[in-house]
Amino acid sequence: MNILFIGGGNMAAAIIGGLITRGWPAGSLCAVDVVPATLEALRGRYGIRTSDDGAAEALRADCVVLAVKPQQLRSVALALAPAVSGRLVLSIAAGIRGADLTRWLGGGARVVRAMPNTPALVGAGISGLYAMPGVSRAERENAERILAAVGETFWVEDEPALDAVTAVSGSGPAYVFYFIEALEQAARELGLSPEQARRGALATFAGAIRLALADTADPATLRARVTSKGGTTERAIAMLDAAGVKAAVATAVHGACQRAAELGDELGRDSPDSGH
Repeated sequence: MNILFIGGGNMAAAIIGGLITRGWPAGSLCAVDVVPATLEALRGRYGIRTSDDGAAEALRADCVVLAVKPQQLRSVALALAPAVSGRLVLSIAAGIRGADLTRWLGGGARVVRAMPNTPALVGAGISGLYAMPGVSRAERENAERILAAVGETFWVEDEPALDAVTAVSGSGPAYVFYFIEALEQAARELGLSPEQARRGALATFAGAIRLALADTADPATLRARVTSKGGTTERAIAMLDAAGVKAAVATAVHGACQRAAELGDELGRDSPDSGH
């Protein structure tokens, strides 16, 4: 399968690297970008083909991966429309709804939307995917193979569920970093050095995640195992509960989901400056 990447930024580079690591031939991959230095870096690092003519390259591709910024996607899609009819188009641009993208592409493309997250940059991502009507089983499998190069994948049956994916796993790394930031700050305030605070926070998160992945128990049970009656953890959890931290996290995720839906409305407008 020949794959064309429109946009050669960090996420596209991560997917390209993941595919090649899994044995994908470099000669079957091509990238198009408006920045020559980006293309030069991709050629040098991965040995793939590059071009500045997306429409011409799309005619040779079996799958076109749209990896540009959401605000750029409308103009990119309109330019590609004549060349992608009947082809699988995989969009990793956040917020752009399938119906809008399909319309911009002229109605003939087989569109799959995906929402990867930034841990994909180190091969540890997770991507939610949604297939528009008309996408075949084989095309779904090909889209999944591409995203599986950078982590786990799962399908949602209703497109609005991608807004929830965006709020939970798309934005989720920022929530984790936020908590790590707070834990580091507290460690420094308690007298640990910045280096000790960082190592302690990161190792604690990494170890807790490994433990959660290795155990079948739910998070509440795992938390209870660490929480001795009358102990330090019980005091800390009680203070978090008193401050409404769990409810605040849930409210924040709901807010992110709402904003994802709003961005879908804004970015899907057909005015040239939509989404800016």
